[in-house]
Amino acid sequence: MQIRKGVTEASRASARGWPRLVGRQWIMAFMLLATFSASAQEALQNSLAGEAAAGARTQQMQSTDYTFKDGDFQMLVLPSMGFEWNDNINLSKTNTLDDYILKPAVGITASYPLSQRNLLYLDINVGYDRYLLHHDLSTFDLNSASGTGLSFDIGIKDVTLNLHDWMSYVQDSAQNATVANTASYGTFQNTAGIAATWDLNQVTLSAGYDHQNVIATSSAFDEINHASEMFFARAAFLVHPKVTLGVEASAAFTTYEQTILNNNDAYTAGTYVEFRPSTALTITARGGYSIYQFQNTSTTNVTSDQNSWYASVNIAHQPRESISYALEAGRETQLGTTSDLVQDWYVRPNVTWKVINGLDINTSFFYEHGNEGVGSQNVPGNSNGNDTYDWYGGELTAQHPLSSRFTLGLDYRLTFRSSSSPDDGYTQNLVGLQLTYHPK
Repeated sequence: MQIRKGVTEASRASARGWPRLVGRQWIMAFMLLATFSASAQEALQNSLAGEAAAGARTQQMQSTDYTFKDGDFQMLVLPSMGFEWNDNINLSKTNTLDDYILKPAVGITASYPLSQRNLLYLDINVGYDRYLLHHDLSTFDLNSASGTGLSFDIGIKDVTLNLHDWMSYVQDSAQNATVANTASYGTFQNTAGIAATWDLNQVTLSAGYDHQNVIATSSAFDEINHASEMFFARAAFLVHPKVTLGVEASAAFTTYEQTILNNNDAYTAGTYVEFRPSTALTITARGGYSIYQFQNTSTTNVTSDQNSWYASVNIAHQPRESISYALEAGRETQLGTTSDLVQDWYVRPNVTWKVINGLDINTSFFYEHGNEGVGSQNVPGNSNGNDTYDWYGGELTAQHPLSSRFTLGLDYRLTFRSSSSPDDGYTQNLVGLQLTYHPK
């Protein structure tokens, strides 16, 4: 069984103006989830996550609702209570355990524009998962609906600086494709850094640096604890009012606390194209080359340097008011856990339906085919073995405003995993309800 770094799950809480924005919010939330879960080419994906978070902030700023306001400062507080039933909390093929989970949470969004181009912004969700049958699995949750955390935008002439600190504490084993036979896998992640964007009208230059720490929420997975230094640079050229071409490069330097996995340096270089035929449709395609250099600091795993290619296509479209959809598909290489490297293909479609007045339905699907232990050496005592898996399923979510203050959400998630290791396959069903209070 192999386990990769934890995933951030986008929050479902929304403000009173959700009927107008929910389609776009679901697309943005889905893109954020896809970006954070696709940790391939770590520094590059980290920069893309920052761009997605900036877009999500823009969407959230369109809402004029607030719980507290003093001058230009405003804060929105969204308390909620959730209840879930999970029929396989331990992701097991046999001897499955089910449980009922209470999920109180509060989402806080606050903004303070110091000037027209200087914005201080906070977006954070804090919650607690209380397992009623298996109390030892109860866990604290910390996340961000927009993927922002704490952000400060500073405008200096044609340059925009963004200082940020994003934190996530998530324990949900089923959100990780390489996890099986465990109920306690999760990560605390903290990513802090700076990004700069220089807008030259037809040309946009951007670069940034992030320091990221990843710590397992359970001591059983301490081998994943590591720190990474991440750098990226990008140049975008507006070759047509509807077409942008770009080049991008990144570097990441990862050091582990223990000597189970190998310290490594990762580099990427590639190109991308963004096509916006209308305000309702955006198509982005990117591809490039990645290099992973392993320093053989592990006392158990031996992995050779790997050169590979990556590619992805991302589509976001709202053809009419009643329907919107998003699609991401591609090939990636990413750091593993008990294996140093994982290579996979993935596809993630998502559709939001508003065909019934007062009811918003979101359907999402996912499929990932991966190979763990890429580059591992077949030597005596090497635990960095190969495993091939398929991870797939779907989720159905519906939201309905019960009144001007309360929104009720229903969620159903089905997850399958098959593996070349027969005992690492499972099926999981999850059903949940969530009641959210928002200001009148």
